[in-house]
Amino acid sequence: MERKSVHSKATAKVHELYVAVFGHSKSPFKRKSQRSLPHLGIRQPVTKSRPSIFGTIAHDDNDNDITQIPGSSNGLSATLPRTSKSRDSRTTVTVKPFGDRDLTRAALVYEDGNLVSGSLEACVQNMVPTAEYYPDRTFLFAFLLSSRLYMKPHQLLHDLCQTCVRQQRLNSSHLDRSTLIKFGTNFMQLLSEWAETFPYDFKDERMMKHLREITQKLSTLEPTLKKTAGQIIQGLMRKLATLEKYEDVLVRVNMAASERMHALRANPASFQVNIMDICPEPHVLAQQLTHIELERLTNIGPEEFVQSFIKEQTSDSKNQKFHDFKKTRNLEAYVEWFNRLSYLVATEVCMHIKKKHRAKLIEYFIDVARECFNVGNFNSLMAIMSGLNMCPVGRLKKTWGKVNMDKFEILEHQMDPTSNFNTYRQSLKAAMQRALTAQEGACDKIVIPFFSLLIKDLYFLNEGCANKSANGHINFQKFWQLAKQVTDFLTWKNVDCPYPRERQTLNYLLTAPVFSENSLHLASFESENPESDMERIRYKSLKLQCEEVNK
Repeated sequence: MERKSVHSKATAKVHELYVAVFGHSKSPFKRKSQRSLPHLGIRQPVTKSRPSIFGTIAHDDNDNDITQIPGSSNGLSATLPRTSKSRDSRTTVTVKPFGDRDLTRAALVYEDGNLVSGSLEACVQNMVPTAEYYPDRTFLFAFLLSSRLYMKPHQLLHDLCQTCVRQQRLNSSHLDRSTLIKFGTNFMQLLSEWAETFPYDFKDERMMKHLREITQKLSTLEPTLKKTAGQIIQGLMRKLATLEKYEDVLVRVNMAASERMHALRANPASFQVNIMDICPEPHVLAQQLTHIELERLTNIGPEEFVQSFIKEQTSDSKNQKFHDFKKTRNLEAYVEWFNRLSYLVATEVCMHIKKKHRAKLIEYFIDVARECFNVGNFNSLMAIMSGLNMCPVGRLKKTWGKVNMDKFEILEHQMDPTSNFNTYRQSLKAAMQRALTAQEGACDKIVIPFFSLLIKDLYFLNEGCANKSANGHINFQKFWQLAKQVTDFLTWKNVDCPYPRERQTLNYLLTAPVFSENSLHLASFESENPESDMERIRYKSLKLQCEEVNK
């Protein structure tokens, strides 16, 4: 009996991307106005309706309408009449630069009201708030997310602060207080949204230095802003402390797992307990897996997806090196969890000598996988199916002969990788629709995607779309698409798990010994004898390796 190996087809590419350090297009976001909009990824201080990036935004049909953009050093806003809304209309908005810099470097290009490209300088200028202007929040999220493909966050914050100092003449001894309050409030709001949505950027000491300098300057000029500045920094410190605690827990969990593996090697007889002894109810195990998934998911920063695309250049490359970009590895830790769960499933099955025990465990994991599907935990579902489809488990024909295959085949259909996982994508879409109408705290709110496929989608989106257009401008259409994908992720990760915790089960899932691939094959051959010549050769080789290790 042959079954499709989901593990090899679905995760091999993603694993390969990580080994190499991660080394179609639809219409862009319909940006109809320059006004501040409900957030895309960025949290709002007040609860508001949240449109999709590609949702319809109110637009005035008047052809003489004017697009407002940030102004020049005198604080005035540059304006440009908007062209009529023909299908092929293209509008170039020029952001007046400081000094004598070339105007061609300060252009934003729109098509049918959509920002499609622009110079890096113009994009930075477009995010600078004034007393009367605040950047469109959809633009702000997309630019903060993807600008790191061109410049480091600390460089962006430095340029932003310097632009504001010059534009608002903050070093002048004559400042209009009402204008300063309005500007300061807007600028603090921008810093707050940056710190709220991309807090891991501030693990960089240079980021914290720029943040403290600009907030201190504004607080000195206008004392009423001091409280807001303090709240931003305190909130940021809490987020970074939570991340540090989480990273410490990951280290201790990995150490505990390693110690248990060493104990098993020293005394194999101590490995007497299996997962069914710890958690006999499949639905309970599915709930505990969901706890782990959401905890891992919650601690992934949205910027980690984009930063994973940035390949470190060789020393002789003309491109700048970004080796100091990576401040977290939560994304890699989540992929490692997927692999651990797959190998744990295979280990639990292969370690038993008796056929009936193996068959019972396979049926148990099929039931767990079904429960994961029911709650919207697609990542654990795929990890379990990957483990059951691994070669050491798949070759146990006598064991599978005692398994009721009906439920297994239904789950395999759901996770079928053909047509780019079309069946799974339909199930994910249905889960997302269900989550939209579910009440807060309900289990129907849970949507945990097959993470390796999400990464693969983002990877190929990045590879398939150029970073820059022919004239050297930033390709903002790509920014919109990356932002759309990551916004869905932010929605999924900001869900609290409603199920009670089972500490013993969680501990077992995270620290139970897991066999290596060679150990799994050896255990499989000892459970059911090799059948082909190739299997016999492999078994003999593994036994020799085992004897060498035990000498």
